[in-house]
Amino acid sequence: MLRFPLIAPTRIRALLALAVCIATPAFAEREYEREGPPRALTPEQAERAAENYQKYCVLCHGEDRQGYLNDNAPSLRSQSLFESGVPHAILRPLSYGRIGTAMGGYLDEVGGPLTLDETWDLTYWLFWESGADRVKLSENPVPGDIGRGEAVYQEHCASCHGAEGEGVNAPALGNASALAHNKDEFIRYAIEKGRDGTPMVSFSGVLSEADIDNVTAFIRSMAEDGVQETITLRALPTPDEYVINPDGPDPDFELMEGRYVDSATLHAAMEAKQRMVLLDTRVTSVWQRAHLAGSVPFPYYSSLDEKTLGLPKDVQIVAYCSCPRSASDYVIDQLAELGFERTAVLYEGIFGWMNQGYPVIRAEGALETPPAGASNDH
Repeated sequence: MLRFPLIAPTRIRALLALAVCIATPAFAEREYEREGPPRALTPEQAERAAENYQKYCVLCHGEDRQGYLNDNAPSLRSQSLFESGVPHAILRPLSYGRIGTAMGGYLDEVGGPLTLDETWDLTYWLFWESGADRVKLSENPVPGDIGRGEAVYQEHCASCHGAEGEGVNAPALGNASALAHNKDEFIRYAIEKGRDGTPMVSFSGVLSEADIDNVTAFIRSMAEDGVQETITLRALPTPDEYVINPDGPDPDFELMEGRYVDSATLHAAMEAKQRMVLLDTRVTSVWQRAHLAGSVPFPYYSSLDEKTLGLPKDVQIVAYCSCPRSASDYVIDQLAELGFERTAVLYEGIFGWMNQGYPVIRAEGALETPPAGASNDH
């Protein structure tokens, strides 16, 4: 008969605990040091920032900052975002936009409508509205196994963020300008903590610390160098330049749903030198980067009383944006109330236009490219 040495119950419990520790990944959350809040806004600064949010941001991010109203624009009230992302992870996309997405830059130096002080104030207004307490994140890279991170990413993240980080119904994690703006610890914090109030759940307790590091390293590996190029701003068209092909025939579009023209039909009309006005309803900074030839910057937040002064009512107007129709629909609805009847919207938006191979006028050196698969829907 085989005999085994007796082991005390306390020793058995200790051995079992050791076995569990060996077999189970470490799921403990990291401890983060708290950082002091940013500067408080004066009542006047806060009022102006709130007005700017309503004017420039509501269309996509929603009146209550809830996000996902158009173009999968993220929530701007998530505490986990603002505790880890103020100022730069918020200020930079607001100022310079996200190349290849519907998010344009709103800073005046790139063609947007806001001064640097106004972008700072709007950033801080969003922070104070969120009720967040800031955490201090390291500037150091997060090391990890990129191959392992890719496997975990494909299993847990690709269905929402896309197999190549292009974004499906969530932000594009592989976006070059986002990766240029966001430090590794910001990305890691989002994975670990999630984004409260959004479909982005916390992966703490789902993934080990090592796998959160690995996914972070994989996302960082999508980054490209030199994304923040500088472009020279071109002069904006004057009213006498609004009509393209002023001596050409009028187009006779058969509009889908009484409003929409597709890219092929619009391109054929442009090739035939037909008389039209093309309105680019995006923030002017992205018109500066790439636009349809002859188009007029006509941002969705424009003062219509001012902008419509040189706009003819007897010429076919076609509006376009990149989300792909929300901003242009908004503008055309307003024009209809002012008596403009010959209006249409480019159904696929400019990204769908570009993905079908139709030409755009680019600023010298601009890297603007449409997201993969951009076509005719959100």
